[in-house]
Parts: sequence; C-alpha cells; structure tokens
Amino acid sequence: MAKMRTVDAAVAILEKEGATEAFGLPGAAINPFYSAMRAHGGIRHTLARHVEGASHMADGYSRAADGNIGICIGTSGPAGTDMITGLYAAQADSIPMLCITGQAPVAKLHKEDFQAVDIESIAKPLTKFAMTILEPGQVPGAFQKAFQLMRSGRPGPVLLDLPIDVQMAEIEFDIDAYEPLPVEKPKASRKQLEKALDLLTAAQHPLIVAGGGIINAGASAQLVELAEILNVPVIPTLMGWGAIPDDHQLMAGMVGLQTSHRYGNETFLQSDFVIGIGNRWANRHTGGLDTYTAGRKFVHIDIEPTQIGRVFSPDLGITSDAGAALDGLLELARERQAAKTLPDYSGWVAECQERKGSLHRKTNFDNVPIKPQRVYQEMNKAFGRDTTYVSTIGLSQIAGAQMLHVFGARKWINAGQAGPLGWTGPAALGVVRGTPDATVVALSGDYDFQFMIEELAVGAQFNLPYIHVVVNNSYLGLIRQSQRGFNMEQNVSLAFENINSPETNGYGVDHIKVAEGLGVKAIRVEDPNDLPAAFDKAKALMGEFKVPVVVEVILEKITNISMGVEISGVNEFEELAETAADAPTAILTKA
Repeated sequence: MAKMRTVDAAVAILEKEGATEAFGLPGAAINPFYSAMRAHGGIRHTLARHVEGASHMADGYSRAADGNIGICIGTSGPAGTDMITGLYAAQADSIPMLCITGQAPVAKLHKEDFQAVDIESIAKPLTKFAMTILEPGQVPGAFQKAFQLMRSGRPGPVLLDLPIDVQMAEIEFDIDAYEPLPVEKPKASRKQLEKALDLLTAAQHPLIVAGGGIINAGASAQLVELAEILNVPVIPTLMGWGAIPDDHQLMAGMVGLQTSHRYGNETFLQSDFVIGIGNRWANRHTGGLDTYTAGRKFVHIDIEPTQIGRVFSPDLGITSDAGAALDGLLELARERQAAKTLPDYSGWVAECQERKGSLHRKTNFDNVPIKPQRVYQEMNKAFGRDTTYVSTIGLSQIAGAQMLHVFGARKWINAGQAGPLGWTGPAALGVVRGTPDATVVALSGDYDFQFMIEELAVGAQFNLPYIHVVVNNSYLGLIRQSQRGFNMEQNVSLAFENINSPETNGYGVDHIKVAEGLGVKAIRVEDPNDLPAAFDKAKALMGEFKVPVVVEVILEKITNISMGVEISGVNEFEELAETAADAPTAILTKA
C-alpha cells in the first residue's frame, strides 16, 4: 500500500470513476486539492469567473452526454454558498454533479474561523449527499459513496467538503484496489409491465408522455422503437424534448401552459389513456389537474418511488428505471406484435398528424423592431438537425420551446424546474466541453444574459465556441406579462438612455461593447431581413476565432407570448398561422 495525501487519493478516484472534467476557482482552503490535480495531470480544469458560473458549467457538462459527471471546485466559505443555486438546478432536474469545497481546519470549525461555514448543513436539502469529511481515512469511502449515489436511483448532485488539514493528511491508499460501488436502479417486473400494456391497449386514444428520465437513462432509441411498434403518439415533456425527433410522425407535440404546441394540447385533450415514463407531472405541463386528468387513465413509471402519486394518483404506478421499463415493454410489444394482438391505432395517429399539420402559431412577421417569433423562424432555417440548444427561463425560452425544432436526445439543454437566471451562458460552456464537435446555440433574453455575463471571458480564454442568441426587448418580459393580472407594470423595464452608446436607442446596456470587452465576437441585428446573414456571419466568426459569438436581436419591447392557466385555455395573443407562408419552418404545416 502506498502512503499519500488524501487529495492525491481523491484525484486518483476521480479518474477511475471517469470524472475528469472540472470547473472552478482555486483558493487558500482548496489549494492542496489543486496541487493534487496538477501533480496527477489527468483532470482538465476550466477556470470560471464566478463559482456559481462554475457550478452551471459542471451542470451543463453533465447534461451534454450520457454518463458525464461534471465537477465544480471552490474554496471555503462563499465558494460553497455560491454553488447552492447550481446544486438546486441540478437536483431539481436529476443531474449528477460533484461539488468539492475547501474548509477551515477541523479544530477551527466551531470557532467562527475565516470563511468557515457549515456548508454541509446548507447543501443537504439540495443534494443526494453532503458531507464535511472530518477524518482523513474517510476520504476514499466518501468519494466512493458520492459516485454511487450520484448514479443510483434518481440521479442528483453531491457535495464533499474538505477541511484543509484533512486534505494535507497522509493515508494508506492503493488505487488498484479501489472499485466503484455498484449502481442501484430499480427494474419493473414483467407482471407490472403486462398490466401497463393491458391498460394501454384497452384504450382508444393512448399517448406516451416521455420525460427527462428517458434521456437520463440513454433510452431514447427504445422509446422511439416502442412507439413505432405500438403505433402510439408521443408527447415529450420539456425535459424529455428530443427523445423523439420533432419530425417523427409519432411526435405529437408538447403539452402545457407555456412551453407547448397548440397541436400537442389539442391532442392530449382528445386522449383517453396516458403512460408517463420518467416524468414528474410538472405543474407547467399539467395546468389544472381536473382538466388534465378528466376522462383518461394514467400509468406512471418513475425511478423514484416517492414521485409516484406526488401530484395525482395514477391508475397504476411502477417504480423503475426508464430504460429498464422501456426494454421490458419492448419485449412484450414485440411478442404481441408477432401474435397480431396489438390494436390498430392508425386512425388515431392520422388525427394527431392532422392537428400537427394545421395548428400552428404565426412566425413570419416583418415588423421593425423585430417580433420574437421571426427570430425562431430564422433560427430554424439557420441551424441544422445536429444543433444543441441551451436555454433557461423567460419569454425567450418559452417562445423558443414553442417554435424551435429539436431532433435528438440532449439537443435541448434546459434548467427546467429551477430556471435560474444566468444559467444559460455558463451551462453552454459546459455543454461545449462535453460535446466539443457539436454546434451549440444558446438562447437568452437580455436579463438572463446580463446575469453571469462575465463567463463569456471563460469561452474566450479556453476557446469554447458557441453562438449566443440574445433577444433584447429591454424588459423583464415574462414578469411584465405576469403583472398584467395585477393591472400594473412595476420594476420590469431595463431601458435607459446609455450616454456611452446612443446607438442602443434607449435599450440600455450595450451588450456588443460588453461582449467585445470580454474577448468574444458580437453582432447586433435590428431588421428581420438581416437575421440570415447575421447567423451565417456568427457561424463564420465562431469557426475562425474559436470563441463565443453573441447575436443580439433588438425586439419590440412589448410582446405577449402564448400561455394560460389551463391546457384547454391557452391565450393566443398574436395571429395564428392560416397558411404555410405564415409559419414556413413549422413541421407538417398544411398549405
């Protein structure tokens, strides 16, 4: 057995567990860990400008590809508290992420030492496991347990807090004798899945609701195959978007109060049975439960047993990993297909396709200032099927989800449940680290963009190219729209006359100057007819300079995006598409 510092053992464990991508900021209380990473040489580290930004980079990296676990590293005190929003975003969306913090010496923890904070207690509600490691000999086991918990059951983040004297202590450790702990994932039984399939095939108008658990499980191909064998339409949730390509004949649209398609809501309201796999019945998806559940039976399959019945009681609940459940359902469906006992749902599918071919929102506006719908139309034209979109919150994200197209798993990266402003930019940098050959396009409103804008410099320093589309209406647009119910408009305008940039015409912050000052390229667009050339130029600049490229689009200040309080009553504030020319990039639009 070799004698080594605990931090050297920990870094060796990171490599053996396959977690070699770190984002963070060094500091006095975590410097021993940084010295171990330097000595080891196998952990790539990206220096962030803010620890919260580092946590979102690690989150984005984890979301970018199957099996990824991003690492966020910071010193003691405020570094740990800065990570809390990142932990919340990862925990809410079931994303594995490892946060490592430095800490004051063990003997000083109760003495209000400089930057000594009980980060274990603070982080526990937002993690699967949080631990301040007080004994050097516990370090290998704590890391071993952390990786097992991140990967087992419903995935999620963990935080390990390392007092500086624990980091410096020596222990006996042999990396060759270290083995990752087995990952524990529940698996549905054949009997359970037979009952689920019996309920589905007894229905006239069944639907599959595909949640983010399918993407977490890497099981999108199984979902598509199951839908094709059964010939049953699929409704992806926002977190499951991309599990079935948007242009697949069985992709029936998204359902919800905000990030939904008109045809998706209408199809759901015509259904009589729903099997949800790896989803959590989020309130922005369901709206009022009386409307959502009326007249239909439900099966709910989820990896977390306490998730079943949390929102409403299904007719049948099954605890299972989404991939294992889909594998089992596929086996049963193939057997029934061979026995010719599956119902014929071709008429139901044709109805869904008819709605998908006709119920669209208008996007083809020529207004100046630009209407946001036109931006997403031009993005659909400019960016191909392999594009990975990254977005967070706000009218930009809601309208983007209504009008953009996604064609594969992990090609829509979204902080769905937490929705923290500022997540988009650093998360996009993490996605670029995780998928360096992908075309990554981020989408932000101006306020989301201004949060964590300093992280653009990280993209410039480390050559992490992506395109960041910023739709600027100089408003907190989503909040302004929600304030309509209070007959007010309070503290939501970002507009001012910029004395240093009169060319911004009262829109306030000069994002072009800020972005260029941070070392990236930037383009401003004020006429919708200039959007195609701007996107082409952005792609060329990204390829030439290998840095982020900001495309700022100056929007009309007031736009109300489609939303409501019931899926049966979404308010449509703008014109609807009547012909293919009204929505030229909509999928299956009828002439």
